[in-house]
Amino acid sequence: MDEIESKIKAIHDNLSHWMTPEVLKACLSMTDLTSLKATDTYSGIRKLTEEVNDFQKHYPEYPLPASICVYPNFARTVKDTLTAPGVHTTVVAGCFPASQSFLEVKELECRMAVENGADEVDIVLALNSFLDGDLKRCEEEIKTVRKTVGDSVILKVILETGALADAGRIRTASFLAMESGADFIKTSTGKMEPAATPFAAIVMCGCIKEYYAGTGRKVGFKPAGGISTAKDAASYYAIAETVLGKEWLTPSLLRFGASRVANSIISEIENSSVTYF
Repeated sequence: MDEIESKIKAIHDNLSHWMTPEVLKACLSMTDLTSLKATDTYSGIRKLTEEVNDFQKHYPEYPLPASICVYPNFARTVKDTLTAPGVHTTVVAGCFPASQSFLEVKELECRMAVENGADEVDIVLALNSFLDGDLKRCEEEIKTVRKTVGDSVILKVILETGALADAGRIRTASFLAMESGADFIKTSTGKMEPAATPFAAIVMCGCIKEYYAGTGRKVGFKPAGGISTAKDAASYYAIAETVLGKEWLTPSLLRFGASRVANSIISEIENSSVTYF
Protein backbone atom coordinates (compact mmCIF):
# COMPACT_ATOMS: atom_id res chain seq x y z
CA MET A 1 0.00 0.00 0.00
CA ASP A 2 2.74 2.47 1.01
CA GLU A 3 4.72 1.68 -2.14
CA ILE A 4 1.70 2.40 -4.32
CA GLU A 5 0.94 5.65 -2.52
CA SER A 6 4.59 6.68 -2.93
CA LYS A 7 4.40 6.11 -6.68
CA ILE A 8 1.19 8.13 -6.91
CA LYS A 9 2.77 11.01 -4.99
CA ALA A 10 5.93 10.93 -7.10
CA ILE A 11 3.91 11.10 -10.30
CA HIS A 12 1.70 13.87 -8.94
CA ASP A 13 4.71 15.90 -7.81
CA ASN A 14 6.39 15.54 -11.22
CA LEU A 15 3.36 15.70 -13.49
CA SER A 16 4.73 18.72 -15.34
CA HIS A 17 7.28 16.32 -16.87
CA TRP A 18 4.39 14.68 -18.77
CA MET A 19 2.27 17.79 -19.42
CA THR A 20 3.97 18.48 -22.74
CA PRO A 21 2.43 18.83 -26.21
CA GLU A 22 4.24 15.68 -27.30
CA VAL A 23 2.80 13.55 -24.49
CA LEU A 24 -0.66 15.09 -24.73
CA LYS A 25 -0.82 14.46 -28.47
CA ALA A 26 0.22 10.86 -27.79
CA CYS A 27 -2.65 10.63 -25.28
CA LEU A 28 -5.05 11.87 -27.94
CA SER A 29 -3.85 9.14 -30.30
CA MET A 30 -4.62 6.59 -27.56
CA THR A 31 -8.14 7.83 -26.84
CA ASP A 32 -11.24 5.73 -27.46
CA LEU A 33 -13.54 8.67 -28.19
CA THR A 34 -16.66 7.57 -26.34
CA SER A 35 -20.39 8.23 -26.53
CA LEU A 36 -22.39 6.01 -24.18
CA LYS A 37 -25.51 7.98 -23.31
CA ALA A 38 -29.08 6.77 -23.08
CA THR A 39 -29.93 9.65 -25.39
CA ASP A 40 -27.50 8.65 -28.17
CA THR A 41 -29.11 8.62 -31.61
CA TYR A 42 -28.05 7.31 -34.99
CA SER A 43 -27.77 10.85 -36.34
CA GLY A 44 -25.72 11.91 -33.31
CA ILE A 45 -23.25 9.02 -33.68
CA ARG A 46 -23.01 9.74 -37.40
CA LYS A 47 -22.18 13.36 -36.59
CA LEU A 48 -19.48 12.30 -34.09
CA THR A 49 -17.95 9.99 -36.69
CA GLU A 50 -17.96 12.73 -39.32
CA GLU A 51 -16.20 15.02 -36.83
CA VAL A 52 -13.46 12.41 -36.56
CA ASN A 53 -13.31 12.14 -40.35
CA ASP A 54 -12.82 15.92 -40.66
CA PHE A 55 -10.65 16.43 -37.58
CA GLN A 56 -7.29 16.75 -39.32
CA LYS A 57 -8.69 19.29 -41.77
CA HIS A 58 -9.10 21.60 -38.79
CA TYR A 59 -6.15 20.35 -36.71
CA PRO A 60 -3.57 18.93 -39.13
CA GLU A 61 -0.82 18.83 -36.50
CA TYR A 62 -2.80 16.49 -34.26
CA PRO A 63 -3.20 12.70 -34.42
CA LEU A 64 -6.57 11.01 -34.81
CA PRO A 65 -8.09 9.20 -31.83
CA ALA A 66 -7.57 5.45 -31.66
CA SER A 67 -11.25 4.57 -31.96
CA ILE A 68 -14.86 5.62 -31.63
CA CYS A 69 -16.55 3.72 -28.79
CA VAL A 70 -20.34 3.28 -28.86
CA TYR A 71 -23.16 0.92 -27.92
CA PRO A 72 -23.40 -2.21 -30.13
CA ASN A 73 -26.43 -1.01 -32.11
CA PHE A 74 -24.34 1.87 -33.44
CA ALA A 75 -21.47 -0.27 -34.74
CA ARG A 76 -22.79 -0.28 -38.29
CA THR A 77 -23.39 3.48 -38.17
CA VAL A 78 -19.77 4.12 -37.21
CA LYS A 79 -18.36 1.56 -39.64
CA ASP A 80 -20.35 2.87 -42.62
CA THR A 81 -19.58 6.52 -41.87
CA LEU A 82 -15.93 6.23 -40.83
CA THR A 83 -13.33 7.23 -43.42
CA ALA A 84 -10.52 8.44 -41.11
CA PRO A 85 -7.59 6.04 -41.60
CA GLY A 86 -6.62 3.72 -38.76
CA VAL A 87 -9.52 4.61 -36.46
CA HIS A 88 -11.18 1.55 -34.95
CA THR A 89 -14.85 0.84 -34.30
CA THR A 90 -15.18 -0.07 -30.63
CA VAL A 91 -18.32 -1.24 -28.85
CA VAL A 92 -19.24 -1.94 -25.27
CA ALA A 93 -21.09 -5.24 -25.28
CA GLY A 94 -21.99 -8.28 -23.22
CA CYS A 95 -24.86 -6.42 -21.50
CA PHE A 96 -22.77 -3.39 -20.53
CA PRO A 97 -22.52 -1.91 -17.94
CA ALA A 98 -23.89 -4.42 -15.40
CA SER A 99 -23.15 -7.68 -17.25
CA GLN A 100 -26.32 -9.01 -15.66
CA SER A 101 -27.88 -11.41 -18.15
CA PHE A 102 -27.59 -14.88 -19.62
CA LEU A 103 -24.25 -15.76 -21.17
CA GLU A 104 -26.08 -16.65 -24.39
CA VAL A 105 -27.42 -13.09 -24.58
CA LYS A 106 -23.98 -11.60 -23.98
CA GLU A 107 -22.48 -13.88 -26.60
CA LEU A 108 -25.16 -12.95 -29.15
CA GLU A 109 -24.68 -9.24 -28.58
CA CYS A 110 -20.91 -9.52 -29.02
CA ARG A 111 -21.26 -11.60 -32.18
CA MET A 112 -23.82 -9.21 -33.70
CA ALA A 113 -21.59 -6.22 -32.91
CA VAL A 114 -18.67 -7.81 -34.77
CA GLU A 115 -20.93 -8.78 -37.67
CA ASN A 116 -21.98 -5.13 -37.84
CA GLY A 117 -18.43 -3.83 -38.08
CA ALA A 118 -16.92 -3.66 -34.60
CA ASP A 119 -13.24 -4.61 -34.53
CA GLU A 120 -12.85 -3.95 -30.79
CA VAL A 121 -15.21 -5.21 -28.07
CA ASP A 122 -15.21 -4.07 -24.43
CA ILE A 123 -17.03 -6.38 -21.99
CA VAL A 124 -17.53 -6.25 -18.22
CA LEU A 125 -16.21 -8.90 -15.88
CA ALA A 126 -19.14 -10.93 -14.51
CA LEU A 127 -19.12 -9.39 -11.05
CA ASN A 128 -22.13 -11.46 -10.03
CA SER A 129 -19.92 -14.53 -10.20
CA PHE A 130 -16.63 -12.89 -9.20
CA LEU A 131 -17.99 -11.44 -5.96
CA ASP A 132 -19.52 -14.84 -5.15
CA GLY A 133 -16.08 -16.42 -5.55
CA ASP A 134 -17.09 -18.36 -8.66
CA LEU A 135 -13.94 -17.59 -10.65
CA LYS A 136 -14.38 -20.54 -12.98
CA ARG A 137 -17.65 -19.13 -14.26
CA CYS A 138 -15.99 -15.74 -14.82
CA GLU A 139 -13.24 -17.41 -16.83
CA GLU A 140 -15.74 -19.38 -18.91
CA GLU A 141 -17.65 -16.22 -19.81
CA ILE A 142 -14.54 -14.39 -21.02
CA LYS A 143 -13.28 -17.43 -22.91
CA THR A 144 -16.68 -17.85 -24.56
CA VAL A 145 -16.71 -14.24 -25.73
CA ARG A 146 -13.07 -14.52 -26.82
CA LYS A 147 -14.01 -17.47 -29.04
CA THR A 148 -17.15 -15.74 -30.30
CA VAL A 149 -15.49 -12.53 -31.46
CA GLY A 150 -12.42 -14.26 -32.90
CA ASP A 151 -8.73 -13.59 -32.56
CA SER A 152 -8.72 -10.66 -35.01
CA VAL A 153 -10.97 -8.57 -32.75
CA ILE A 154 -9.43 -6.70 -29.82
CA LEU A 155 -11.11 -7.84 -26.58
CA LYS A 156 -10.99 -5.52 -23.57
CA VAL A 157 -12.25 -6.73 -20.19
CA ILE A 158 -13.55 -4.11 -17.76
CA LEU A 159 -12.83 -5.04 -14.15
CA GLU A 160 -15.02 -2.33 -12.55
CA THR A 161 -12.32 -1.76 -9.97
CA GLY A 162 -14.54 0.49 -7.86
CA ALA A 163 -16.53 -2.59 -6.90
CA LEU A 164 -13.45 -4.66 -6.02
CA ALA A 165 -12.35 -2.49 -3.08
CA ASP A 166 -8.80 -3.76 -2.51
CA ALA A 167 -5.57 -4.59 -4.27
CA GLY A 168 -5.98 -8.34 -3.79
CA ARG A 169 -9.27 -8.48 -5.63
CA ILE A 170 -7.97 -6.20 -8.39
CA ARG A 171 -4.97 -8.50 -8.83
CA THR A 172 -7.16 -11.60 -8.97
CA ALA A 173 -9.48 -10.01 -11.53
CA SER A 174 -6.56 -8.75 -13.63
CA PHE A 175 -4.87 -12.14 -13.90
CA LEU A 176 -8.19 -13.92 -14.45
CA ALA A 177 -9.01 -11.65 -17.40
CA MET A 178 -5.55 -11.90 -18.96
CA GLU A 179 -5.38 -15.67 -18.57
CA SER A 180 -8.83 -15.96 -20.15
CA GLY A 181 -7.79 -14.13 -23.31
CA ALA A 182 -8.19 -10.40 -22.74
CA ASP A 183 -6.08 -8.20 -25.03
CA PHE A 184 -6.59 -5.26 -22.65
CA ILE A 185 -7.70 -4.93 -19.06
CA LYS A 186 -9.77 -1.83 -18.37
CA THR A 187 -10.51 -0.12 -15.08
CA SER A 188 -14.14 0.90 -15.21
CA THR A 189 -17.41 1.35 -17.05
CA GLY A 190 -17.69 4.95 -15.94
CA LYS A 191 -21.20 4.14 -14.74
CA MET A 192 -20.36 3.72 -11.04
CA GLU A 193 -18.15 5.42 -8.47
CA PRO A 194 -15.30 5.26 -7.94
CA ALA A 195 -14.29 4.83 -11.56
CA ALA A 196 -10.63 4.90 -12.63
CA THR A 197 -8.18 5.63 -9.82
CA PRO A 198 -4.39 5.88 -9.80
CA PHE A 199 -4.31 3.18 -7.13
CA ALA A 200 -6.19 0.67 -9.31
CA ALA A 201 -4.11 1.67 -12.33
CA ILE A 202 -0.81 0.97 -10.59
CA VAL A 203 -2.05 -2.41 -9.34
CA MET A 204 -3.32 -3.39 -12.80
CA CYS A 205 -0.16 -2.25 -14.58
CA GLY A 206 1.89 -4.22 -12.07
CA CYS A 207 -0.13 -7.32 -12.94
CA ILE A 208 0.37 -6.72 -16.65
CA LYS A 209 4.12 -6.48 -16.04
CA GLU A 210 4.13 -9.74 -14.05
CA TYR A 211 2.01 -11.50 -16.65
CA TYR A 212 4.33 -10.40 -19.46
CA ALA A 213 7.38 -11.59 -17.51
CA GLY A 214 5.78 -15.00 -17.06
CA THR A 215 4.22 -15.52 -20.50
CA GLY A 216 5.88 -13.18 -22.98
CA ARG A 217 2.45 -11.86 -24.02
CA LYS A 218 1.85 -8.12 -23.82
CA VAL A 219 -1.59 -7.11 -22.56
CA GLY A 220 -2.80 -3.54 -22.90
CA PHE A 221 -4.10 -1.19 -20.22
CA LYS A 222 -7.16 1.05 -20.55
CA PRO A 223 -8.10 3.50 -17.80
CA ALA A 224 -11.67 4.73 -18.23
CA GLY A 225 -14.30 6.52 -16.18
CA GLY A 226 -13.84 10.02 -14.83
CA ILE A 227 -10.98 10.85 -17.18
CA SER A 228 -12.01 14.28 -18.41
CA THR A 229 -8.95 16.55 -18.36
CA ALA A 230 -5.56 16.66 -20.00
CA LYS A 231 -4.01 16.25 -16.55
CA ASP A 232 -6.03 13.08 -15.99
CA ALA A 233 -4.74 11.61 -19.25
CA ALA A 234 -1.15 12.65 -18.51
CA SER A 235 -1.37 11.06 -15.05
CA TYR A 236 -2.40 7.66 -16.39
CA TYR A 237 0.15 7.92 -19.21
CA ALA A 238 2.76 8.57 -16.50
CA ILE A 239 1.61 5.52 -14.53
CA ALA A 240 1.90 3.31 -17.61
CA GLU A 241 5.38 4.65 -18.39
CA THR A 242 6.55 4.36 -14.79
CA VAL A 243 5.28 0.84 -14.17
CA LEU A 244 5.39 -0.76 -17.63
CA GLY A 245 7.97 1.25 -19.54
CA LYS A 246 8.05 3.19 -22.79
CA GLU A 247 7.22 0.17 -24.95
CA TRP A 248 3.65 0.31 -23.63
CA LEU A 249 3.22 3.92 -24.78
CA THR A 250 1.43 3.05 -28.01
CA PRO A 251 -2.26 2.81 -28.96
CA SER A 252 -1.84 -0.94 -29.36
CA LEU A 253 -1.13 -1.23 -25.60
CA LEU A 254 -2.48 1.92 -23.94
CA ARG A 255 -5.93 3.46 -24.36
CA PHE A 256 -8.03 6.04 -22.58
CA GLY A 257 -11.80 5.68 -22.46
CA ALA A 258 -13.25 9.18 -22.39
CA SER A 259 -15.85 11.45 -23.91
CA ARG A 260 -14.42 14.84 -22.92
CA VAL A 261 -10.66 14.42 -22.69
CA ALA A 262 -9.96 15.10 -26.38
CA ASN A 263 -11.28 18.66 -26.15
CA SER A 264 -9.34 19.21 -22.92
CA ILE A 265 -6.11 17.99 -24.52
CA ILE A 266 -6.51 20.29 -27.51
CA SER A 267 -7.43 23.21 -25.23
CA GLU A 268 -4.35 22.61 -23.05
CA ILE A 269 -2.01 22.58 -26.04
CA GLU A 270 -3.67 25.54 -27.78
CA ASN A 271 -3.94 27.47 -24.50
CA SER A 272 -7.54 28.35 -25.30
CA SER A 273 -10.95 26.77 -24.87
CA VAL A 274 -11.67 24.30 -27.69
CA THR A 275 -14.85 22.30 -28.12
CA TYR A 276 -14.53 20.29 -31.30
CA PHE A 277 -15.99 16.89 -30.41
